[in-house]
Amino acid sequence: MQLTQFTDYALRTLVYISRTPEQFATISEISDYFDISRNHLVKIVHHLATHKVIVTTRGKNGGIRLARAPNEIIIGQVVRITEQNQDVVECFNQEKNTCVITPGCRLQKVFLEAHHAFLAVLDNYTLDDALSGNVDIQILRQYKKEPVKRAQ
Repeated sequence: MQLTQFTDYALRTLVYISRTPEQFATISEISDYFDISRNHLVKIVHHLATHKVIVTTRGKNGGIRLARAPNEIIIGQVVRITEQNQDVVECFNQEKNTCVITPGCRLQKVFLEAHHAFLAVLDNYTLDDALSGNVDIQILRQYKKEPVKRAQ
């Protein structure tokens, strides 16, 4: 199963803001750090806030922070709320399925079992597990690659 960029960026955002829990991070700061679209990140932050994974505060000293401790944010739950389409194969979606062998095919059961196993593994891990010990965001920044220079 391949996760969408939406989920990837949501998880990156959570990792980023978990490194400095006492401070608010800004969308611009995160967008610049990961070199991702600010507009896309606004949608992700809104989605995470709607699902109470993060808290947003407007204003001069505002920003975003985790709604709860990193050890209480389960990776599997984040994936479930950020992945809009979890149809691993076409036959998972009764309305859009055009596969003629569906009635006699046993692959759907295999893929469904694999999908459940995938999420079950992610349910065993929290955001805290994804963090590198006591490494702070300043140390993570040393791994940041410079954006690719685009020819004009």
